Amino acid sequence: MLTLYSYPELYGVADNNGYGLKVFAFLKLAGVSFVHEHIFDASAAPRGQLPYIVDDGETIGDSETIIAHAIAKYRLDIDAGLNPGQRRTNLLVTRMLDDLYWVMSYSRWKDERFYPAFRDGFIAQHKQIDAEGFETAKAYNAQRYHYQGIGRYTPEQAYARGLADLEVLAGIVPASGFVHGARPSSLDAGIYGFLANIHFFPIPTPLKAFVDAHGNLVAHCERIHAMVS
Repeated sequence: MLTLYSYPELYGVADNNGYGLKVFAFLKLAGVSFVHEHIFDASAAPRGQLPYIVDDGETIGDSETIIAHAIAKYRLDIDAGLNPGQRRTNLLVTRMLDDLYWVMSYSRWKDERFYPAFRDGFIAQHKQIDAEGFETAKAYNAQRYHYQGIGRYTPEQAYARGLADLEVLAGIVPASGFVHGARPSSLDAGIYGFLANIHFFPIPTPLKAFVDAHGNLVAHCERIHAMVS
C-alpha cells in the first residue's frame, strides 16, 4: 500500500501546499489506491521537504519523482497518449509552477496584508498549532524567501511574477475539458494543485483576484476538485 505524507488540509483543499495537492490529485485521477497522512513536521522527509511517499517500504520524495515512480510501478496510462510537443508543454508549465509556488507562499507568509488571515484560518482549523508556533514558521520562511530571492522583492514585484505565470495558465487552460483533451493528464493535476490553493482560499490576494476573474481557470479548478474530492 502506498502512503502519501503531506501538509494538512485547509479550506476544503486536501493539502494547503501546491506540491502535496498535485500528488494527491494525480494519484486520485490515475486511480492509485493510497493512504493520506497529514503531518506538520517535514524534518523526517527526504531532504526535509513534503510531500513524500512510502510505497512497499520505499521512501520517495519530490512531487515529480513520486509521479514518475507511480507511472512506472503501476503502469499508469494517464500520460500515455501525449505526443512529444505535449510532453514539452508539461515540463515547461511544471517549471513555471515552481516559480508560482514562491509567490503563493510569499502572499501567505511574507505579505503582512494577508498573513494574519492565513494564520488565523489555519489555527482555527488546526488547533494543535498555536500562534507562537506559527510565528516560528513565519521566521523560517522569511529566511527561505531571502535566500531564494523572492523575499527581496517588494509585494508589487513579487505579484508581477505570479500574475505573469497565471496569465500563461489562462492562455492554455481550456474552458471545458482538460489541457490536452477530454481526459486529465498529470499536468492537470499539477495545475489544480496550485490553482486550488488560490481559488478556494478566502484570502483576497492579487493572485486570487486574477484566478477568480478568469472563468476557464475557475472551471478547470472546480472540475478537478469534484473528481478528486
